[in-house]
Amino acid sequence: MKIALAQINPIVGDFDYNFKKIRDFAGHAVRQGCDLVVFPELAVSGYPPRDLLEKKDFVAAGLACLERLTSTVHGIGVVCGVADINPAAAGNPLFNSAVLFEDGRVLQKVAKRLLPTYDVFDERRYFEPGTEYRTVAYRGRRLGLTVCEDTWNDKDVFKRRIYPADPVALLVADGAELIVNISASPFHVGKDAFRTRMLATIAGKYGLPLVFVNQVGGNDSLLFDGLSTAFAGTGAVAARASDFVEDLVVFDLATGRGERRPAAASDVAAVRQALVMGTRDYVTKCGFAKVVVGLSGGIDSALTAAIAVEALGAENVRGVFMPSRYTSRDNFEDTARLAANLGIALTTVPIDGMFDQFLQQLSPGFDTDAPGVTEQNIQARIRGTILMAYSNREGSLLLTTGNKSELAVGYCTLYGDMSGGLAVISDVPKTMVYQISRHFNTAREVIPPRIIEKAPSAELKPGQTDQDDLPPYEVLDGILKAFVEDLKTVAEIVAMGFERTLVADVIGRIVRSEYKRQQAAPGLKVTSKAFGYGRRYPIAHGFRPGSACAP
Repeated sequence: MKIALAQINPIVGDFDYNFKKIRDFAGHAVRQGCDLVVFPELAVSGYPPRDLLEKKDFVAAGLACLERLTSTVHGIGVVCGVADINPAAAGNPLFNSAVLFEDGRVLQKVAKRLLPTYDVFDERRYFEPGTEYRTVAYRGRRLGLTVCEDTWNDKDVFKRRIYPADPVALLVADGAELIVNISASPFHVGKDAFRTRMLATIAGKYGLPLVFVNQVGGNDSLLFDGLSTAFAGTGAVAARASDFVEDLVVFDLATGRGERRPAAASDVAAVRQALVMGTRDYVTKCGFAKVVVGLSGGIDSALTAAIAVEALGAENVRGVFMPSRYTSRDNFEDTARLAANLGIALTTVPIDGMFDQFLQQLSPGFDTDAPGVTEQNIQARIRGTILMAYSNREGSLLLTTGNKSELAVGYCTLYGDMSGGLAVISDVPKTMVYQISRHFNTAREVIPPRIIEKAPSAELKPGQTDQDDLPPYEVLDGILKAFVEDLKTVAEIVAMGFERTLVADVIGRIVRSEYKRQQAAPGLKVTSKAFGYGRRYPIAHGFRPGSACAP
């Protein structure tokens, strides 16, 4: 049996588009002589549809699309994912189902048994878990169909399992000879290595081939890396699709061999590709063609512009430089050089006159000679207004340029530099911003070296640098990763070698800045825990990490 792993990039809710994509990939698999083609989880609707699943016409449109596929695709078996109706009188109204059909006949439907409710997932909100663990006969083999999380509960992989049942073990007990897993498994740094080890362990443990087909592309904040893989019964990788692009690879079950595509050579390369893909998909799937980026001469805006150009083309990116009396001559020169390197249009709009008018109207009590936080924020909000004006006039999407380190501690201005439609690097720590920027310069100079080398500064008052207000970024990022991503306590972070007073200060800033983050533009998730809908913290609360109830 020859199996095609069809790694596609669906658009959530665009059923005509998704129909054509599935039909065309299936046709390609037929022409390659395949017996079975496997598509990702919820491929018919795209993942995640979120509260669209509460709309009856959305579900009906998906089922109509599936029926159309069933009657249109011939000459090959197809496995794909769809939101199906739960006919029972009790429980959630939908199943997250895998469907196997061939030549107009549905051979099997199975509902996802394990429904995740952690981090970005909230599937129990919509779906009822499946309860059946039956294999299906197809072309002389018994297939065990699983959906994404169904493979994430093996006792030899997870020390603490969160589900009582292991669907793979139960399907093997029912005689499965091939495990098929359709997935929408989002990307974050390091996840692919763990996921590959997990699936290889399962395949080797049962001595059965396993086919994993993952969605690719960006849908809102979630980025899907693809890397669909077929494993031999030894656990060895037998076939593998590329990362961050649509792909179709063939796995021959008889020989245990298949096609293997190249993938990103490092975590930094993978994050760069993820951000480029996510920016392109967010912009285009939201109906935009062009973007605007505020350039400052600093590294964050330079990296955001470089990502935008790689994603959309230089002709679709406008840079806007908004100097003030505090802007250094270096930043004038570096911004011009960056724009020339990228080949983008650059517009310069000085803000001093507008700033003076604000202060004149607000006087007395406002000072240009010794600007405090209020005066600094006025400058940031003037710039945000200018950028939104270009966005409105040109029908382009404004990309914000703040990084994760700044967003974590509130080193950003609401309705100022936080204005925009997509926060491209909001889940990228500052130390990784430097790494990705250097990666852009591997083949040629894209980001001028002085931008990478200079001390970061908001340039909102004379002689300002970020380190006037923040610890060194390598220290800050270490504390942030421990607290936000690894969920360590204050005591555990101090035990890592960080000074207790500094840890308390950083965590206090994180807590106090929650109200800002919940008003920020959506960002692209590349770490294991991003700020956004996967991190659900209250704004109004009295808990302080490291504190204890008084006796």
